[in-house]
Amino acid sequence: MDYTQFLLMKEELSLIAVIVILFIADLFMSPDAHKQDGKPVLNTMLPVILLLVHTLITIVPGPEAEAFGGMYHNTPIQSIVKSILSVGTLIVFLMAHQWMRLPDTSIKQGEFYFLTLCTLLGMYLMISAGHFLMFFIGLETASVPMAALVAFDKYRHHSAEAGAKYILAALFSSGLLLYGISLIYGTTGTLYFADLPARLDGNPMQVMALVFFLSGMGFKISLVPFHLWTADVYQGAPSTVTAYLSVVSKGAAAFVLMTTLYKVFAPMVDWWEEALWWLIVASITLANLFALRQQNLKRLMAFSSISQAGYLMLGLMGGSQQGMTSLVYYLLVYLLANLCVFTVITVMAMRRRYTLDDYNGLYATNPRIAFVMTLSLFSLAGIPPFAGFFSKFFIFAAAFHGGFHLLVFIALVNTVLSLYYYLKIVKAMYINPSEQPAAPFRSDRYTRAGLVLCTLGIVALSIASIVYESIDRFTFGM
Repeated sequence: MDYTQFLLMKEELSLIAVIVILFIADLFMSPDAHKQDGKPVLNTMLPVILLLVHTLITIVPGPEAEAFGGMYHNTPIQSIVKSILSVGTLIVFLMAHQWMRLPDTSIKQGEFYFLTLCTLLGMYLMISAGHFLMFFIGLETASVPMAALVAFDKYRHHSAEAGAKYILAALFSSGLLLYGISLIYGTTGTLYFADLPARLDGNPMQVMALVFFLSGMGFKISLVPFHLWTADVYQGAPSTVTAYLSVVSKGAAAFVLMTTLYKVFAPMVDWWEEALWWLIVASITLANLFALRQQNLKRLMAFSSISQAGYLMLGLMGGSQQGMTSLVYYLLVYLLANLCVFTVITVMAMRRRYTLDDYNGLYATNPRIAFVMTLSLFSLAGIPPFAGFFSKFFIFAAAFHGGFHLLVFIALVNTVLSLYYYLKIVKAMYINPSEQPAAPFRSDRYTRAGLVLCTLGIVALSIASIVYESIDRFTFGM
């Protein structure tokens, strides 16, 4: 065996090195060694620095690489998506610092970072898979540690319940997906992505395999009608885990679904485009309608993420380079805006404020955090001139150029509908009176760094066209 092939896996090797270093550090350091004046400092700084170094090392896309007979395949656009996920994980680590200082979580910091990075490694493998076996291994490497993260607050009943619901949904969806893969192998005799298109003829078993595959991935992305676990899991999981699940995990699954449909199921494009048409309409419409009724902020953002997943899927329609570029750009913008919102939700949740009414009068006592929350909500809603407007414009344009005019119109109507529940939060912070508004507080420096990074990204992406152009350049030939 040629072991030099491992050197082609630059991102994966770098991340494994980070995981090993953190594991050894956590193994040989006592809990007291992590503390300075009773506050965990070292064990927060170390993973942030290591992940930052990893991101900087791998942020420049390398040449196209293939290893292990085609089971591993990496392209520049896949490297870009991995870097985006790394940035999102870095922001999650920053927002988790204050939560990690709580008495019941401070002794489990190493476990949190280790599990999170293991899920990220699984997403890396899933993104670069050129074979359904590696794809499934990456998927499960990402899913199983995520269940442990969802149930991380083991002393809270809702967290344990959310973990149970997540693992059951993950197992069921994995079973569906694996059954679809077995049908593909049974009708073609291969699981290599490069060999499958020539052997797909659209027979009934292959159509059934496509249905099972879309159903399994629909659970991972939270598309309607595979979304029923989402709101309960988002509400019960720790807020930092919810943020990671809503953006990093979902973004990886959306990108993988797109590349798999393009590479493997291209001969069956008529079948999967029609199925996606209905999934997109159901996701953005029903999620927005349910979001209108929510008072708990995490449940509201859960239905918002289901709707945003529908918008992400618009990039798949038409099967064009423009669609791929728009999806990756949308993922980047959505990641920054949604993580900023969840950082504020995390800070407020630690002050026992969970519902929409708890945000009444927030601007009067904490104007800065209300301001960054407003910018992020405006971006999620697609209000110009923020980055979310351009991300929606590009992804609508990609679907429109693909000939899906009615679908784009329905998406536009739903964008207007989503304005109501996003602006409802803004109204609570700026207009609604409150007898007991949130007391003035100052976040720790890690949380502030995360908020600044997200806010600068939202503003910069709205004026820096070079980002979209660079993604488009690397997408060529995908």
